[in-house]
Amino acid sequence: MLEMLILLVCGSILVSGVLAVMLNNLMAAMVSAGLASLFAAASYVLLAAPDVAMAEAAIGSGLATLIFLYAIRKTGGDVTDE
Repeated sequence: MLEMLILLVCGSILVSGVLAVMLNNLMAAMVSAGLASLFAAASYVLLAAPDVAMAEAAIGSGLATLIFLYAIRKTGGDVTDE
């Protein structure tokens, strides 16, 4: 059962990573990248590494995502060129 849950979380990491690359909207892509980091933190919890999971959630999913979203908003990177 645990193996299936780990595979599901790892699949979610892959899906959100691919979405981050494929989306045209920078804000949506950055949110998707943050979700990939959040799923990575969940996988660390499932693999019994709570200290690594807390660091990943705080830095990777939280702080880095907020800094990137703030930078995108300030630079007007929300507009896409097609």
